[in-house]
Amino acid sequence: MKHVTPSSIRNVAFASYPGAGKTTLCEAIAWTAGAIPSMGTIPQGTTIGDFEPEEVHRHHSAGASLVQLSWQDTAYTIIDCPGTIDFFFEVTSALRAVDGVVLVVSAATGVRSEWERVWDLVQEQELPCLLFVNDLDKDRTNYLSVIEECQTALAGAGVPIVMPMGEGAAFSGVIDLLTQQAVLSPARAPQPTRSDIPAEHQSGFQEYRQRLMEKVAETNDQLVEKYLANGELSSEDLRDGLMMGTLERKIVPILCGSALHNIGTATLLEAMHQLLPSPEDRASLHPIHGVHPQTQGDILLKGQREEPFSAFVFKTTIDPFVGRLTFARIVSGVLDADSTFLNATRHAKEKGGHLFTSLGKKHTQVPQAMAGEIVAIGKLKDTQTGDTLCEDKHPVVFPGFQIAKPVMSYALEVKSKNDIDKVSLGLHKLVEEDPSLEFLRNDETKEMLLSGVGQGHIDVTLEKLKRKYGVEVNLHMPKVPYKETIHQMAQAQGKYKKQTGGHGQYGDCWLQIEPLPRGGGFEFHNKIVGGVIPRNFIPAVEKGVQEALQQGCLAGFPVVDIRVTVYDGSHHPVDSSEMAFKVAASMGLKKAMEEAHPTLLEPMMEAEVSIPDEVVGTVIGDLNSRRGRIQGMAAKGHHQIVKAIVPLAEMLKYAPSLTSMTAGKGSYSLSFLGYEEVPRELLGRVAEEHKKEMVSPV
Repeated sequence: MKHVTPSSIRNVAFASYPGAGKTTLCEAIAWTAGAIPSMGTIPQGTTIGDFEPEEVHRHHSAGASLVQLSWQDTAYTIIDCPGTIDFFFEVTSALRAVDGVVLVVSAATGVRSEWERVWDLVQEQELPCLLFVNDLDKDRTNYLSVIEECQTALAGAGVPIVMPMGEGAAFSGVIDLLTQQAVLSPARAPQPTRSDIPAEHQSGFQEYRQRLMEKVAETNDQLVEKYLANGELSSEDLRDGLMMGTLERKIVPILCGSALHNIGTATLLEAMHQLLPSPEDRASLHPIHGVHPQTQGDILLKGQREEPFSAFVFKTTIDPFVGRLTFARIVSGVLDADSTFLNATRHAKEKGGHLFTSLGKKHTQVPQAMAGEIVAIGKLKDTQTGDTLCEDKHPVVFPGFQIAKPVMSYALEVKSKNDIDKVSLGLHKLVEEDPSLEFLRNDETKEMLLSGVGQGHIDVTLEKLKRKYGVEVNLHMPKVPYKETIHQMAQAQGKYKKQTGGHGQYGDCWLQIEPLPRGGGFEFHNKIVGGVIPRNFIPAVEKGVQEALQQGCLAGFPVVDIRVTVYDGSHHPVDSSEMAFKVAASMGLKKAMEEAHPTLLEPMMEAEVSIPDEVVGTVIGDLNSRRGRIQGMAAKGHHQIVKAIVPLAEMLKYAPSLTSMTAGKGSYSLSFLGYEEVPRELLGRVAEEHKKEMVSPV
């Protein structure tokens, strides 16, 4: 991709829901710009955007891919974002790297919940936006009804800047309301032809153009005066007003076409150049804020090449064969290949390798990158997604982005014990690529747990684990880390006496156990007087107690919130030993536990569920059925935030249920609150299930 001036750089994210046609649209744009010799297709798995095997056989994107190309002296970096909610982190990170967005809507589908979620994020990031209505070549599409639906979703900000020529099988091109020309794409050609507007479309064109002038005039007092005085706006005024209205986010220009047949693609490219801002344009309205990592003082950057070098990392890929590539947006200054710089987020020096631009999986080496450009940096060791890179003498840290917490967890069972280390290494590298994943070992249940945003997220991760690192695992639901405790005080004697041919074993202790307040943990007290148990054996008594607490008498779960006091006992001058007193203490504790009315404790979670207004009753009813206690509600935009306290055991399979209840519009997060008693009616079932697991583990 040839270098151009900073004012001719366009960094744009394509975002929407699955099946809207984002990847095919990127394919058509690359073909129109001459970056590829022919268009690939998703069914054949030949597109430049979906090149990972997991994407090819699923027929949808599982990660953000870069399409970098030049067309008519403009350098475009298009980030093709995945549409499924499972990979929404890729959308969040991509939007931090761009200056504008193209939202895609299929005319056959209309606005969907994933689209609305992306639009909310675009609003939060204050990004200028275009909307492209795709698939007008499909049967039973109605352009006007889709436009009305989009207008509602955009709160009236949308306005068409092109109109379609026909629909369905008769769809042949678009009419550009700005240039007042028909733009045709005969026989799926890479380049369109332009002509005068056919007579049969003149009345429709006048109506659309009049509506566009009214919308643009509303954004500027001077334009309003001109429009009222003359009854119209000149083409120059119309274009300038549209540019400023888009940049100030008062207008969302709407285009249309067919990505599959390459109709409307060239018009979209022109609109991206003319209406979406360059990095310089956006920085002039929204200066870039950072902080000094030591002083925490504010730093304001204008995104210019003359400023000290700084960059923001928005994506990381790690491949056993290609190695690590770090994708960064150069915020200011210039970065040369093989240069040394500071990772200000982690306070670590980094030595960069080669710099690359990307066209899907094809990487082209470049000598340097300047402010506003996006490049992949090779060989960085410590840098991760969300980090800030900068000059050592001019440190700055840019704000990171919020990462959705994983909500669906599975326990992993390695098919071959020899692969345990490979599984751990591979998953840790996959987590570096995708911070919305979580991999850890639960010390209480002794399980390896993989957590993700959804089922598809987990499935793709395990497919990558097999492909990249050659290991397979089985999945099962994770164990709930129940605990045991007691209700009342009890006392018992633990006596261990064993006679052999030589020295025997003798240990004798009396223990008293008492419940502690919830969260009290474990306390051990020594109240031995008169030396009935020698002082040097007391640590052995405590150790025996602690070991016995690892498996309670009710179901074998660890025992917590208990105070244990050793207050009496006896010893033998020859046969007593540390081992004997450890065994005696363990025996005494188990006897006392049986008399102290043991019970089970279960982990309780604070759940925060974001849902549309219309399903509040359904979701609250479902939470109640899961033994949840509703704590309150709060409005946030078009959603309600329901807060509840719910047992972890009832939330293990909540993700697909919430998706079903909310048609994919809901999301939730969980955080650990504490432990509470399991209801008496469930005690027997939980204990029985755990005993079966202990006898025949999954």
